[in-house]
Amino acid sequence: MGFNGFTQDDFDVFAVDGLDERMHVLKERIRPKLEELGAEFAQELTDLTGTDMYYHVAKHARRKVNPPDDTWVAFCSNKRGYKKLPHFQIGMFGSHLFIWFAVIYESPVKQELGYEWKKTSETLMESVPASFEWSVDHTKPATIAHDSLTKDDLDSMLDRLESVKKAELLCGRTIDADDPVLRNPDALKQEIKEVFQTLLPLYEDSMELYEQKV
Repeated sequence: MGFNGFTQDDFDVFAVDGLDERMHVLKERIRPKLEELGAEFAQELTDLTGTDMYYHVAKHARRKVNPPDDTWVAFCSNKRGYKKLPHFQIGMFGSHLFIWFAVIYESPVKQELGYEWKKTSETLMESVPASFEWSVDHTKPATIAHDSLTKDDLDSMLDRLESVKKAELLCGRTIDADDPVLRNPDALKQEIKEVFQTLLPLYEDSMELYEQKV
């Protein structure tokens, strides 16, 4: 069948009441699309990074009461798991699709990455496109527009990444649920590819630190 984009019905999954009910619809509607994107972009990222990349579709297996507010497929260089590694994500909340480079709270190199990026934060500011966004919590839909950031704002986020145990930092793009590009699979895949290409230097920086540490 092949990936055919996302419709409003896909985003409406996150309005379904009840854990079992939402998970049932999510597994039927969303997971097959994430699997298709996972297989395609694992190969794309393998070519881009020069390292074998693997995809991991969120299973939400630990949830017992509250239904998930988002879901995703993550990409990293480890077959068994992605949370400790710098990684890429494609996923969605009820309001938008996200395309991220992510260092989340399990990462063992957050402290080093915050420290190193702070030393070159002016260059980092200039290298990220104005249309991109940041997040400091992958579980929340709120984002920070890059074109609204000052250098002090970025330094503050990097300070937090360095010093706060549960801190996270994600950078990339979001696309509103009603954006027509989501209905056009070829255009959406091209957008994802371009975002990942732009984020590659952030990934390479963080992986260099990760490999030194582990």
